Amino acid sequence: MLINHERLKNLLLELIKIDSLSRKERNVAMRLKRQMEELGATVFIDDAGEKVGGNVGNLIAYFPGNCPVQPLLLSAHMDTVVPGEGIVPILEGDILHSDGRTVLGGDDKSGVAIICEVMQAIKENRLSCGPIDVVFTICEEAGLLGAKCLDVGKLHARTGLVLDSDSVGYLFTKAPAKKRMEFHVYGFEAHAGACPERGINAIQVAAEGIAKMQLGRIDHETTANIGMIEGGLAGNIVPNQVVLRGEARSHSPEKLDRQTEHMKHCLEEAAARHTLELDGKRHTARIEAKIERDYDRMDVPETAPIVKLVHAAAKNLNLEVENHATGGGCDANVLNQKGLVVANLGTGMREIHTVHEWLDLKDLDVSAAMVLEIVKLNSAQNP
Repeated sequence: MLINHERLKNLLLELIKIDSLSRKERNVAMRLKRQMEELGATVFIDDAGEKVGGNVGNLIAYFPGNCPVQPLLLSAHMDTVVPGEGIVPILEGDILHSDGRTVLGGDDKSGVAIICEVMQAIKENRLSCGPIDVVFTICEEAGLLGAKCLDVGKLHARTGLVLDSDSVGYLFTKAPAKKRMEFHVYGFEAHAGACPERGINAIQVAAEGIAKMQLGRIDHETTANIGMIEGGLAGNIVPNQVVLRGEARSHSPEKLDRQTEHMKHCLEEAAARHTLELDGKRHTARIEAKIERDYDRMDVPETAPIVKLVHAAAKNLNLEVENHATGGGCDANVLNQKGLVVANLGTGMREIHTVHEWLDLKDLDVSAAMVLEIVKLNSAQNP
């Protein structure tokens, strides 16, 4: 097997131990820059960090290859979610997990490690290889910010893979668009014990609106959530403001628009029911809504060359791969929006964004073998 299991495992363990929360990826970026340069790549770091308030930008490494075929993109993100500082990886057999205080960071250090090992195996075994762009992004977990700031005009490849999902038996070709929402609900403050009738409780207004919302799994294409509520000053004050933050996602742009409008309408209706006559003036609760599209959907055709390449590689390795839709977004959403054709291949990460996150190293090896076979097949194609 061309993939070196021990080397891949050791690199993953090393990367996991390097703290790299969103906007704090510099240390891991410098480690990867050194490795890419040692493998013969031309490496530069863009200005995405400056744009998003981070300490480093996206790392872009170009391998010119040794055969004239279409360039291929391999990408993963360097940042991890909280709690993700001081990670202590624990290996039990082939199962890797944290000590339970933090996430593991396999999302997406597993994708990063696989790409590094594939490029190492290509050099070590002097394999034929077409041009490859390697992109390690920042701030994926903060809203795909690194990918949004990436200048794809600096890339040679127009198609490729993001390695940032769970099961190695799935190629994610579809992902939803997402809108993020922030609602400010305004009431009217008063003393809660002496004169509550002189106030409008913003938290009550918000609660009534939320109670009318359809949330969670709306249908097979659409989800919605209110995830944060902030408001109030003290238990003895009728609160005059509360802030809600939420999101909606859908594979259907029309459904996404309807869902966000529905959530806004529920709050507006609740606000309209709360009025107050005070000292000759009429006060009514009101809503201010800020709704922004976070990213567009990903919809890679099954006939796309990268999809065919993945399935051909799986067949060569006697593996099965299914095209699948995911409910989450990733850098591939943004890269497709920018005109590239990019699918998302699984690395084996499990229970991500929780302290129960784990990874089976056998899955990691399979994913790495898949990516290497994809590179080999691409290199064998006619330009």
